[in-house]
Amino acid sequence: MKAFSTLYILSLFLFFFTPVHSKDPLNFMIILADDCTYNDLPLYGGENARTPHLDKLASEGMVFNKAYVSSSMCQPCRAELYSGLYPMSNGSAWNHSGCRPEISGMPQMLKKLGYRVGLAGKTHIRPTHVFPFEKIEGFDPNCVRNPTFDHDLSPTRKFIEGKGDEPFCLVIALTEPHVPWVMGDASQYPPKKLVLPPNIADTPRTREDFSKYLAEITYMDSQLGEILDTLESTGKHKETLVLFSSEQGSQFPGCKWTTWDTGLHTALIVRWPGKVRAGARTDALIQYADVLPTLLELANGKPMSLDGSSFAEVLRSEKKEHRKYVYGMHNNFPEGPPYPIRTISDGTHRLILNLTPNELYIEKHLMGLKGNAVLNNPYWATWVRDAWAKPQIYKLVKRYQSRPSKEFYHTGQDRYEMNNLVKEEKYAEQIGEMQKELKKWMKAEGDPGILLDTKKAHQAAKSGKHLF
Repeated sequence: MKAFSTLYILSLFLFFFTPVHSKDPLNFMIILADDCTYNDLPLYGGENARTPHLDKLASEGMVFNKAYVSSSMCQPCRAELYSGLYPMSNGSAWNHSGCRPEISGMPQMLKKLGYRVGLAGKTHIRPTHVFPFEKIEGFDPNCVRNPTFDHDLSPTRKFIEGKGDEPFCLVIALTEPHVPWVMGDASQYPPKKLVLPPNIADTPRTREDFSKYLAEITYMDSQLGEILDTLESTGKHKETLVLFSSEQGSQFPGCKWTTWDTGLHTALIVRWPGKVRAGARTDALIQYADVLPTLLELANGKPMSLDGSSFAEVLRSEKKEHRKYVYGMHNNFPEGPPYPIRTISDGTHRLILNLTPNELYIEKHLMGLKGNAVLNNPYWATWVRDAWAKPQIYKLVKRYQSRPSKEFYHTGQDRYEMNNLVKEEKYAEQIGEMQKELKKWMKAEGDPGILLDTKKAHQAAKSGKHLF
């Protein structure tokens, strides 16, 4: 178990790099969507959305079929991406919390290797000194504006062009398709013609909102196209690795704020001209914590004491595998009453432990229990209303709010994880092995389980005084 002594903390978060001078250093551009369920994209089998620019990027790079975040909430998943550490290690194990003040993030690590490191758009990470990105204007940093501010690519171009031969790392964090779903042309997606996923209840209001969500995906895709055109116009596209991620799942029940596959599974595309085979797909298992170590290796650095590990060999098609397991966690406070969940997946099967199964799961934003109704998606009320008359909707409401202590899914055959196989004898041995591995991970992380999902623990993390 991790002992968070002063000596341990100092050793855990010290990073050592041995720069190797390169004649042609590689630039990095990371483009993030916001709350976009991976399998709503055509690349991953989505039947509705149109994303021509994403499709083109995929044809020029490598698509990761099995990439995951550790926590399907905005702040924790970004903290994992920018730190290379799991939620307990970096300290951001709750939404709207803060990372451990003693760690270093992407900006400091790449800066030591001679990089300019900037961020445009949404930030949603704390504290600032841990992630001191150079602020790049031009994209809306606030995901709740109605409408989103118009974007301006001139600051992006200026940053890319830079001065001299200094390499850059630029994160462009878009705010779509996070709620409110107000951008794009929803008329392109007539509600009655949509094919709803099986984990989404079929009500007229849900269809209307799903149409708006799809319009935002297409709007996000158009921004991606403009960003890539801007990169190409600077002449630096051939020496720039582009990474796109859809982040966590959308704000529909069963996606964001859960540990189901539709919450934690993320779309991931990497284009690296001359190095990554165009049109490639890989089943290598990847976690968000692996991204930063990969960038550091490609920048000729040698990272130490990170939870993630580089998948550069996968990018070069030198290896087909990376991890055996990916891990996930959810602490519900402050998004609602405590409801701690832990999960493990091998990319084909998923085990979930609901640590307080006798409690009801309540998420205050999604259920319209906080703030204004525009932000809280009033379709949930129609799910509850229609559950009385429609058994399938009743099952979805019950699935979301009332969960057993254990869930086990064959995600490879049941990608929406609707059929819990935990009681099937043929999986007993595998469930036991995965549960042992999950608890081993929790112990290594110093994760106290139920005690972590409390108001006291969250407030301590928010103030920078972590309890665990």
